[in-house]
Amino acid sequence: MKTLITGAGGQVGRALAALAPVSFEVVATARGDLDLADAGATAEFVAAHEPDLIINAAAYTAVDRAESEPELAHEINAAAADRLAAAAAAQGARMIHLSTDFVFDGSHSTPYAPDAATAPLSVYGQTKLEGERAVRTRLPEASVILRTAWVYAAVGHNFLLTMLRLMGEGRPLRVVADQIGTPTSAASIAETVWALAAQTDLEGTYHWTDAGVASWYDFAMAISEEAVACGLLSAPASVTPITTEEYPTAAHRPAFSVLDTRSTCAATGLAPAHWRVRLRQVLQEIARG
Repeated sequence: MKTLITGAGGQVGRALAALAPVSFEVVATARGDLDLADAGATAEFVAAHEPDLIINAAAYTAVDRAESEPELAHEINAAAADRLAAAAAAQGARMIHLSTDFVFDGSHSTPYAPDAATAPLSVYGQTKLEGERAVRTRLPEASVILRTAWVYAAVGHNFLLTMLRLMGEGRPLRVVADQIGTPTSAASIAETVWALAAQTDLEGTYHWTDAGVASWYDFAMAISEEAVACGLLSAPASVTPITTEEYPTAAHRPAFSVLDTRSTCAATGLAPAHWRVRLRQVLQEIARG
């Protein structure tokens, strides 16, 4: 199956390209290969490659900066998704579009089902929701929306790598303990996307994260412990739990954004590993260099 991956320079995009099954012929595009802001170029690129499937991993993910760059966030997260979906429809291709837990307001105390009411608190969340709606409108029976959360990998810009750098510098850290979600490795997401891609008649909205729940403080403590165990740190880091009020940011974040993955498990036959197991794997990858 010929598959076009957008956002191939990002964490999930790289994992998708690295973990592609042999039955998929992959064309992986990063920002320099395809200007998703250009509707004509997007349509021409898709028509030239004639994909059976488009996986859209391209996104504006600078959550706080999006508050001061709403037009740019909308252009990448919503308008570009719409252009890709239009090109897919013209080609007769399916589309898998990656989205986020930030489409929810965090008021729940139980995991969010795919059909739960959305109410984003930030520009980032709003533009990602607009992208979802555009894809559904263009491809109502030929698209899958996959929401995920708290993504990290051994490369890129993410909480894990920031914590490792600061911990390696010996700095005492203060980390928010009242935002709850699920750390999720990019490789886990990629494996799930390929499993969904294999179900050629699948459509609708799905959720995927690794198993378990954590606060950002829990995640930081686990990073410290696992990094010491695999030799990336010589001693545990000093980490103090704080509240969201003590660490104000430009964008409001959901206090609780655990996602219900049961429908995805049923559709794919996959069972998520616990987030700490995945964290250990990624840290071991970093340790190996």
